[in-house]
Amino acid sequence: MATSQCKVCGNQYDKTLEITVGGQTGTYDCFECAMHDLAPTCGNCGVRIVGHGVEAGARMFCGAHCASRQGVEELQDRA
Repeated sequence: MATSQCKVCGNQYDKTLEITVGGQTGTYDCFECAMHDLAPTCGNCGVRIVGHGVEAGARMFCGAHCASRQGVEELQDRA
C-alpha cells in the first residue's frame, strides 16, 4: 500500500488528501493539517479563519469585532 507524507506534520499515511488552492497543491493526512496550512489568519487576533470570516479590502478578519479593532467600522456580524 503506497503512502504519502503530510506537508504539515510529516506523517506517512495511506489515505492522504490532496488539496489544490489557487493552483498550489498540498498533501495532508487530515483536515486539521490542511486548515493549519491553508486557512487565512485574522488580521487582528491571529486566529485561523475556518468559516467565512469577513473581508475589508485585502484584509481578512474572523468577525466584525476584530475588524472594528483595526478601524473597519462598516462590517457587521449580523444585520
